[in-house]
Order: sequence, then structure tokens, then C-alpha cells
Amino acid sequence: MSLYPLVRPLLFRFDAERAHGLALRLITALPAHPARPDPALAVELAGLHFPNPIGLAAGLDKDAVAPDAFLGTGFGFVEVGTITPLPQAGNPKPRLFRLVEDQAVINRMGFNNEGQAAALARLRARAGRPGIVGVNVGANKEARDRIADYVQGVRTMAPVADYLTINISSPNTPGLRALQDESALDALLAAVMAARTDTPIFLKVAPDLEARDIDAIARVAMAHRIDALIVSNTTIARPPLRSGHAGESGGLSGAPLRALALERLRDFRRATGGALPLIAAGGIASGADALARIKAGASLVQLYSALVYHGPWLAKRIARELTTLLAREGFAHVRDAIGADPA
Repeated sequence: MSLYPLVRPLLFRFDAERAHGLALRLITALPAHPARPDPALAVELAGLHFPNPIGLAAGLDKDAVAPDAFLGTGFGFVEVGTITPLPQAGNPKPRLFRLVEDQAVINRMGFNNEGQAAALARLRARAGRPGIVGVNVGANKEARDRIADYVQGVRTMAPVADYLTINISSPNTPGLRALQDESALDALLAAVMAARTDTPIFLKVAPDLEARDIDAIARVAMAHRIDALIVSNTTIARPPLRSGHAGESGGLSGAPLRALALERLRDFRRATGGALPLIAAGGIASGADALARIKAGASLVQLYSALVYHGPWLAKRIARELTTLLAREGFAHVRDAIGADPA
């Protein structure tokens, strides 16, 4: 039985950002129970072996302080960051809000992090340990040449990353999402792919896209032979919400993002014709949520906001539920469920 329902009220007495920091410190004290190898849940993607398809999305462990602790709670992989070349403080506080009534979070953090040098040192220190750890890279807010920042991120972090994610979809850095425009994205990915060695490159996109944007992103991503698309980041849209924090600016994540993120996943599956691996994020909190994304075309899934409400062992629970659901629906292996729904 999880003790998190008893701990959560104590954490919720703190403002959301302070509780985030406290949770990061506490996670390292938890006993490690890494994901048990389950052949039915293993996924091969971009030359990597994922013991299960449940991953931690970027944003929780921004500075790579606890990737092994999160792997120890049952995640099949962990993505740290977003990490920028130089340290930056991010946007003014308060900038992180729980929407408890909606099982959601709004953040306008602004890529606050300690910079590449700090993360690089921590990840070098874990060299040789088991577990897939990806690094999400971004550009500094004041960068004169944002493409150069991404290239630096690729060159600097590749030696310590199992994969790299190019994050151009945060709504909290002014102008960043403009890099999703076709010509800008073409220039960015040309520079990134020229800079990389053999580290897989993933691209994280926003859910707030029109059909023509989706087609253009898919076309450019496939032309540059990136290894996977992560669909999607937080949304600036505001579906009906009950919380008093509903009017806060920033990116919305959690349960209210579920339907939109699933819709965008389906859109990108159609746009890519199934030729580009997809990773689903946004509103995933259960085995049923994970299976819905997998059947819609995702090879892997990621979560973050659901941990706020369901606790650190959520990945293990989702993996158990997913195993049960796969068997119930007649899938011998998770790979058999990928894209099982009509496109």
C-alpha cells in the first residue's frame, strides 16, 4: 500500500515550487525498486533497449540531480532537463501552480536550471550505471543565436546522454515556439544533425498546432532523419477548469491535456505515415491512458504532472496495469499494440 495519500497533504501545505524541491530531495531517500524486466513490456527504439515504455518527462529533474532515484521507482527511462548552455534563473515567482480540482499543473518556469556544466558533472558521475537517461536541451532566453545554443547542447551533453531531446515547444520562453515554423525548424535540425555523433535525437513539439504546422514538422523531421517525436509539451489552451488558479498564464499539463495530446499524437501518426517513432506525453496517469497512446501509435509514453497527485511509485502501477490490459485485449507483447488503432 502506498503511503503517498498520507504524505500528499503535508507536501500540499507548501507552495508548489517549494514542494517540488522537497520532493526531489525526498526521492533520493526512497528504497530503490527498479523496473523488473518484463519481456512483454520491453521496447526497442533508436537502438536503445527500454525495459518498459513508461518514462519520466523532462521538467521534474531539471538539473539531473536524481535520475537513478527515479529509475529506482520503476520508470523504464528518465529524461532530465531542460538544460541550457548557461545557468538561468527563469521567470519571476510564483510560477508553478497546482490545480487540484482538475488534477493539473500550470507552470511558467522559463527553463530555470543550473546550466550544462553542473548537469554534465552529475551525469559523468553516474557513468556506467544501468538505466536509460535522456537529456532535454534548450536555448537560453537571452541567446543571440538560439540554434547555436542547441548545437552546443548536443555537443556538450551527448557523451553523457542515452538520447537527446530538442525542446522547441515550451511556451514559457518568448519566441521559442517560432522554431517550429518550417524554415526555422529546417535550419535548426540541419545544424543539430550535423553536430551529433551517434546519440539518438528526439524532437519535442507543442500540442497547440494547426494541421499545416503538423504536416510541416513531420516533413522536416523525417527529412532530417531524427529518431523520434515527443508529442506533446504543455498547452497554452484553457479547456474548462474548476481551480482558482485556472487564470494563471503558462503551460497547462495533467488531466485536462489528455484529450488534446491524444488528438495530436493521432495527427502526427497520420502525418508521418507511421514512418517516425512517436513518444506520447500529456495527461497520462494510468495503464489505460498509456495503452490508449500506444494503440494510437506511441512506442513509449512519458509522465510528470500525474506524480504530483499519485506519488512516486506511479510508474510501477502503470506498468502493472498495462501488463494486465495488454493480456486482456489479446496482445502478447506491447509492440503488438503499437498503432493497433486505425490511423
